[in-house]
Amino acid sequence: MKGQIELQEIFVILHKWGIHTLGQLAALDKEQLAARLGPEAVRVWERANGESNRVLKLVRPPESFEENFEFEHEIETAEPLLFMFRRFLEQLTLQLNSIYLVAKELTLRITFANKQSYERVFKIPQPTNDIDLLFRMLQTHLENFRSEHPIVAVALSAQPIKPASEQFGLFETTLRNPHQLSETLARLIALLGADRVGTPVLEETHRPDAFRMEAFAWAVASAVPSGQNPQSGSDSHALRTAHTTAALRRFRPAASASVFLSENIPAHVRSADVNGKIVDQQGAYFLSGNWWDEKSWARAEWDLQLKNGEVVRCHESERTWKIDGIYD
Repeated sequence: MKGQIELQEIFVILHKWGIHTLGQLAALDKEQLAARLGPEAVRVWERANGESNRVLKLVRPPESFEENFEFEHEIETAEPLLFMFRRFLEQLTLQLNSIYLVAKELTLRITFANKQSYERVFKIPQPTNDIDLLFRMLQTHLENFRSEHPIVAVALSAQPIKPASEQFGLFETTLRNPHQLSETLARLIALLGADRVGTPVLEETHRPDAFRMEAFAWAVASAVPSGQNPQSGSDSHALRTAHTTAALRRFRPAASASVFLSENIPAHVRSADVNGKIVDQQGAYFLSGNWWDEKSWARAEWDLQLKNGEVVRCHESERTWKIDGIYD
C-alpha cells in the first residue's frame, strides 16, 4: 500500500512538471530524477526506457496421464477396444517411464451411444509399467463385459506413484505373483459377480451369520487381540447342550423346514434333508437386535436331538422355521 501511494504522488508531481507521456518521461535525466523523487521514480523511468528486468516464475503444468478416443462409427465388438487400449497403454507407460513413475491404478471409461457412460477402476496390486500385465487386466475384464448400446468413445487414465522399494528379512517373502492373483480375482468376479468375491466382514450386530463382502484387501489386517473372539456375538449361544465339543456345520442359506409343536415344544421336524421325531431339545433362546430402525429382527433358536441321533440347530422367526445346521 505504501508503494502504491508513493507511485501516485510521483504521477501527480510529474503532471505538475508537464510530463504526460512515456516519451517525455524517458527524456528526463535518470540521476536528477532519482535525486528529486527517489528510487520508485527510477523504476518507473527504467520501465519507460525498457531497462527493467523482471524474473520469470516457472510454473510446471500439472501432469495428465489420460488417453481418449472418439470413434467415427459405433463399436459393438471388443477387438477395436482392445486395439485402442493397447495404444493407450503404450503412450501412458512411455510418459510414466520418462519421469520415473509407475502406474498404481487404471480408470476405464466407456461412453455409449445413448450418452450414458461406464467407469471401472482397476487397483494394481504391485504398481508397474509392464504393458502386457496391464493389458491382460483390461482384456480379462472385457471378456465378460456386455452393453445394451454401441460404444462411441473410450478413455483410459493412470494414477502415478513412485516405484516401491523394500527389503525383506531373511525369512520374509512377498506374494510370488500378485498380478496373477489379481487376474484370477478378476475372472472370478466376472463369473460370479462383484458381491460374491472378496473378504467377508462381520456386521456390527449379534444377528447370527450376519456379514458383508468387501473388496479384496492386499494388506493383511492386524490380528484380533487375545481374549477376544470376533464371532462371540453371534455364536456364543451355539452349543448350550451337552454337545459342547461338537462343531456346527451351517447351511447357507438356512434350509426351510416344518416343525410340529406339542404344547409349544417342538415334537417333529421335516425338511428336504432332515426328518424325524424330536426326543430332546434345548431352548428356546430368544435373540433380537436393531430394534431402533427398519432392520429390526427377532428369532427364537432351538437345539434339537432327533430319534436317529442327529442334533440340529433351528430357529423360528415370524412363524417360519428354518434349520441352521447340523452338529458334527
